[in-house]
Amino acid sequence: MQCAIVTGAGGFTGSKLCRHLLEHKVRVKAMIRPEANTDRLKDLDVEIVRGDIGHDDGLSSIDFQHVDTVFHIAAMYRQEGATRDVFRNINVNGTKRILKKASAARVKRFVHCSTAGVHGWIDRENPANENAPFRPGDWYQETKLEGEQCATEWGKLHNLPVTVIRPTAICGPGDTRFLKLFRAIHRRRFVMIGSGRHHYHFVHVDDLAQGFIKAAQSEKAAGETFIIPGPYSITLQVMVAYICQILDAPLPHLRIPVFPVTLAAHTCAAICKRIGITPPLYPRRVDFFTKHRSYDGSKAHTLLAYQPRISPFEALSQMGAWYREHKLL
Repeated sequence: MQCAIVTGAGGFTGSKLCRHLLEHKVRVKAMIRPEANTDRLKDLDVEIVRGDIGHDDGLSSIDFQHVDTVFHIAAMYRQEGATRDVFRNINVNGTKRILKKASAARVKRFVHCSTAGVHGWIDRENPANENAPFRPGDWYQETKLEGEQCATEWGKLHNLPVTVIRPTAICGPGDTRFLKLFRAIHRRRFVMIGSGRHHYHFVHVDDLAQGFIKAAQSEKAAGETFIIPGPYSITLQVMVAYICQILDAPLPHLRIPVFPVTLAAHTCAAICKRIGITPPLYPRRVDFFTKHRSYDGSKAHTLLAYQPRISPFEALSQMGAWYREHKLL
């Protein structure tokens, strides 16, 4: 792999992947949106190219020739207020636009980033592998599933070696998706909904980046799909207790039953949708406390020699330190 294009390179995962590719002596074309800033790329020796997968002509200025690998990381994540059509245009149609360019340039490997969330609810006793049923729970997960299926079928029809990666919950210093949880605990406002015994499965972004690279390098990975998890999952109550330890905060003891909160969330969302305002409570936020998330990474271990090294506790410690350093708490 001499040259790679990384879509979504300005984001948390994409920028970390660019850094790891450079460490592997790969020349990187870092693709970002025309209006996106380059803060996460400013100290990296990459070629910044601007394109927009949301439009048919949004990639016309980007040269895919002499590119060995495309890492398609760009996606529409959970953006409140966005319609299903907006999600689908980016996560499905945008994927098709990148696939078309990659096929025309005859790239050697197309690595597509999906999400383990396509499996939705997981059996508490059986960690999900790649063959687990699909149960997407929102427009993001639905369109990510459709996008990965599009990539797989395109690869078969156009003789493009496609590998699909389904990361578990991506984390690490620099990411702010877990900032609300840290803040709530730090400010003594956290309340556990339900038992807290459901599992949550992180993957540190540095481990994930190595998984992407191994998928691009392995001949066995062509045409395959891999869940890329961290070393093991932990329960929410263990996670909260450890964050309390990191932040030197008291362990919260207040718990609320799931049912009334779920009912309130669905009612609130329905009413707010009718009157056109953003609801203060979403059903998806309750899902954090009720969905069991534990995954089996044995396929990636066997075929890719993928071995995650960063435990969820080390990842939480790194995030807590980063939040403190940047005065976000």
